[in-house]
Amino acid sequence: MKKEYSEYETVIGLEVHAQLLTKSKLFCGDSTAFGLEANTSVGPVTLAHPGTLLKMNRKAVELAIRMGLACHCEIVKENYFVRKNYFYPDLPKGYQVSQHSTPICRGGYIKIKTGPGEKRILLNRIHLEEDAGKSLHDIDSENTCIDYNRAGTPLIEIVTEPGICSSDEAFQFLTELRKLVRYLEVCDGNMEEGSLRCDANISVRKKGETKLGTKVEVKNLNSIRNVKRAIEFEEQRLVNCLENKEIIIQQTRSFDAGTGKTFSIREKEDAEDYRYFPEPDLTPFHLSDEFISRVGSEIPVLQDKRIEKYTTQWQLSGYDAEVLTEERDFADYFEATIKYTSYYKPAANWMLGPVKSWLNENKSEIKSFPLKPDQFASLIELTETGKVSFSIASAKIFPLILKDGSKSPLQVAEENNLLQESDVSSLKPIVDEVLNKFADKVKEYKKGKRGLLALFVGEIMKKTKGKADPAVVNQLILEKLKSE
Repeated sequence: MKKEYSEYETVIGLEVHAQLLTKSKLFCGDSTAFGLEANTSVGPVTLAHPGTLLKMNRKAVELAIRMGLACHCEIVKENYFVRKNYFYPDLPKGYQVSQHSTPICRGGYIKIKTGPGEKRILLNRIHLEEDAGKSLHDIDSENTCIDYNRAGTPLIEIVTEPGICSSDEAFQFLTELRKLVRYLEVCDGNMEEGSLRCDANISVRKKGETKLGTKVEVKNLNSIRNVKRAIEFEEQRLVNCLENKEIIIQQTRSFDAGTGKTFSIREKEDAEDYRYFPEPDLTPFHLSDEFISRVGSEIPVLQDKRIEKYTTQWQLSGYDAEVLTEERDFADYFEATIKYTSYYKPAANWMLGPVKSWLNENKSEIKSFPLKPDQFASLIELTETGKVSFSIASAKIFPLILKDGSKSPLQVAEENNLLQESDVSSLKPIVDEVLNKFADKVKEYKKGKRGLLALFVGEIMKKTKGKADPAVVNQLILEKLKSE
């Protein structure tokens, strides 16, 4: 916000819809696969044909509980679904099956990092519901087309309390949330495919006031960056309204990513407008302690616990630990690797250096990385035991074993004559040759220019094509310079 508006503060609540990673829809067996031809995953239940009955997707319930437990929520044991009535062309039933007064998860929080330190963003609830279809406006120039494939897809809606104070905090929250749903394998988090969507409720008020201002809701924001941009535009617009003595209308708005502006699409409905009532085709369901406990036992170790382990047990830096654990699969691969080697820091350096570079260059994920963890560990052992230099290992051996993983890194090094030369009798003549060639630099070194040592080492490495053991070379050079 502008400096002159510093007496105002922004209050934000987010509603995030996450598509659950199930193979079928919430109440029927239609596929949830992305990218299917329009209107091909639409059976009688999806299309709400008369006489069809709904059947609960057990996996969706498990994933919702998994998310709730990871977010420190209370799991509500007695649950039922309701009909949320509203007309929209891509809603086949004319209502949405959702949860209202009994969300499957209540309360909870997600931690974010802010300038002043860590902050807990409190959650109001997490509830289950089915998705609507999709309106397509760019296929026909005169008509809106409808694709019902997405209708009935299982979602969880994560609703925060109005405790987010800035666009930066919203950005951090969504970043952490997306990381969490991916870690838990609850949702793929792909906002560009619509499997994670965010609505932002925004209001402003004078600092010191306790009553919330009139809110507006910006719908269906499809990237974390656009959430931030929409909030920044909207808080400025709302303050301008107050400064100009205009009445703020509670409404639903959309965001134009091209212009960076929001625009009104309708006045906001209130809860009573939806005429909630229990879904008569679904019986209430009870979650037993045993069921909840089993779901909880399947939750993987999350990032904060991994960082703690990496920094204390394996003595890695906070930075290394955080980057290594940013993605669950990447962290899993690192942990699988160090089962075969105790060189933790070198393994981290390899993961964050050559491995990440290869993944980026090949636009690949760690799951597609060709080397098995034991092969990768043996490459690390090769460098740390002095058999090859890191530069040789990373520039020559690494690419070769990525192309052909049938041979061990040691075999590749031997066959390509890449093993490090540590034999003193072989290296001494080369040291003598280099020092004689740079006799003038030797004199400068003896007068105090100690930085020239790197020049001598570099020349010897060139002559040996990188095969000389740098530690042995350094020792021989120093011995030679002292003896003269």
